[in-house]
Amino acid sequence: MSSPVFRRLTDLIGFVARGRFAERCDQHLADALAALEAQPDGSGTVTLTVTLTISAQQDRLDVKPSVKSKLPEEKGFSATPFWLVDGAFSVQHPSQADMFPRPVGDRSTG
Repeated sequence: MSSPVFRRLTDLIGFVARGRFAERCDQHLADALAALEAQPDGSGTVTLTVTLTISAQQDRLDVKPSVKSKLPEEKGFSATPFWLVDGAFSVQHPSQADMFPRPVGDRSTG
């Protein structure tokens, strides 16, 4: 019985760390897709970096893997405009306070 020989990267990755590295890569990929799906505006960028460090010592090769993800930053809230009126926050611009006066007792919204 001969041992397997790997010439393709995808085959090698399946054997690194007895398959656990491929599982970790799959988890990073799933997390990346979930992060993209969760973006409020439906757009974003994810970077997955897979590194294989191969060290040689005579006829022995050691493969040390790592995987990293850079997920989209969580989008913050947009700014809410306020105006300073009498030392406090106001949502009404001071110079527009009398633009649309309502008669006293008018509670209509439109």
